[in-house]
Amino acid sequence: MFESLTDRFDTVFTRLRGRGRLTEADVDEALREIRLALLQADVNLKVVRDFVARVRDALVGIDLSTSLTPGQQVVKVVHDELRQILGGETLKVTYASRPPTVILLAGLQGAGKTTTAGKLAAWFKKREGRNPLLVGADLQRPAAVEQLKVLGAQAGVPVFSEQSDPVTVAKKGLAEAIRLGRDVLIVDTAGRLSIDAELMDEVRRVSETVEPHYTFLVIDAMTGQDAVATAEAFHRTLELDGVILTKIDGDARGGAALSVKEVVGRPIVFASTGEKQDEFELFHPDRMADRILGMGDVLTLIEKAEAHVDAAGAEEAMARMQEGRFSLEDFLDQMQQVKKMGSLSGLVGMMPGLPKELRNAEIDDNALGPIEAIIRSMTPQERRDPSIINGSRRLRIAKGSGTTTTDVNALLDRFKQMQVYMRQMAGMSGLGGRVARSAVRRNNKKAAKKSKKRGR
Repeated sequence: MFESLTDRFDTVFTRLRGRGRLTEADVDEALREIRLALLQADVNLKVVRDFVARVRDALVGIDLSTSLTPGQQVVKVVHDELRQILGGETLKVTYASRPPTVILLAGLQGAGKTTTAGKLAAWFKKREGRNPLLVGADLQRPAAVEQLKVLGAQAGVPVFSEQSDPVTVAKKGLAEAIRLGRDVLIVDTAGRLSIDAELMDEVRRVSETVEPHYTFLVIDAMTGQDAVATAEAFHRTLELDGVILTKIDGDARGGAALSVKEVVGRPIVFASTGEKQDEFELFHPDRMADRILGMGDVLTLIEKAEAHVDAAGAEEAMARMQEGRFSLEDFLDQMQQVKKMGSLSGLVGMMPGLPKELRNAEIDDNALGPIEAIIRSMTPQERRDPSIINGSRRLRIAKGSGTTTTDVNALLDRFKQMQVYMRQMAGMSGLGGRVARSAVRRNNKKAAKKSKKRGR
């Protein structure tokens, strides 16, 4: 979402590298470029003015840190300000002393509200160990309740709804959650194509009925500054606690994310990073600021590895890598686990220190399909020892995978090169090793804790 903004910032900071000190002219030039970058990203004009003013105050006449160059000092100040306009601190969800904790979702039609309700329920169940109940109070849109039931089934979360009016459904849904002992209640409300009095009155009455602990507005990141006007209107009616941003994996310019906190005074609390149900996470302003400035996001990368990497399998694979015994069978298994972590371009964007060309490279996830087909067309013996693959075997593998012998040869050549590289990196001292080892250590600790609890 922030690709163009990242490129503009990178250009600004590159110009400042190597300068012995910051002059006022240097600061003016950098701030002019930053202002243009933010405006082109569709950030609210007042937010841009305030942002630039705070950066200027922090930079002009500053005593440069002895450990930072002028370029690094500008990056630090801009990073701190970005983190603030993105929300400052990550929301820590607290739970009601008398369950259920009620969460009300509001927003315009098309923002992804119902999909978000399903993702949020899955997040509470998987990440927080909670037992949520979904309430389908969107009785305006055809099949909205059916969609919610499908999403609830995917997450293993029950859904309550009935043909009545939204207020009655919400009220009975709360009673059902108490009866079933559910500790989180997520209410999906109706939206409209635009804000109107009927919509606001309906969502206000639903809110008064269930008295939510959290009211979240679901906003489509693609709507830019219009999202800010929507947030202001809903906030006047509902007293929002935060915003959930959807479709941040798209090509939106980022104006909504960088404007809503400053204008409405409520932070972004969750972000939907893809179409899959588990592509949904807490919004971390500091990590997003890192990514905007091209610094990567190692912590999120590690968390994804923890959630999707098989700890025991990863440890065994690392041992085989270090011993030079990494096979195509291991490669296929690791490829499957990486695919579970999300899009390849998204993962690459989280790695720090990459050049702009690689960071912005378009990586087609479908490109892994032929590779997977080739490996699956091999016998177990061929996967373990590719050196036995002769001409006739290559032809058989190519026919079985729907590819050509040239494709098979290319894969085998690349795998040989990878084996050589792995032997050179046997110490696993790079980022990949840190991510893998961190995931293994944390997963092992979690497994040990669970084992202790079972023993008690």
